Amino acid sequence: MNKWTLPALFVAAMALTVPVHAADIAAGKAKAGDSCSDCHGDDGKGDKKFPGIAGMPVEKFTQAIADVQSGKSGKNKKMIKEAKQLSADDVANLAAYYASLKK
Repeated sequence: MNKWTLPALFVAAMALTVPVHAADIAAGKAKAGDSCSDCHGDDGKGDKKFPGIAGMPVEKFTQAIADVQSGKSGKNKKMIKEAKQLSADDVANLAAYYASLKK
């Protein structure tokens, strides 16, 4: 056994003990009721004025929110305000919730 085997095993074991945050669809649904449903509807399907987000892939939803939060996109003042108030966990939960809905 060389001098790096034991430290490598220790690092590998520690990596396995770090908890992985799994998105919470129920929390996403609750947050959607507070933040998104006024414009996008309770079912996330939107209307003529607001786009549907039901069935949106997690990656696309997450990127869209990140773009609004950074100022890269977004013209609707309410959307900008709501997006900027979302934590990373909120975004992950909302993304999982909307991805779980049918278009």
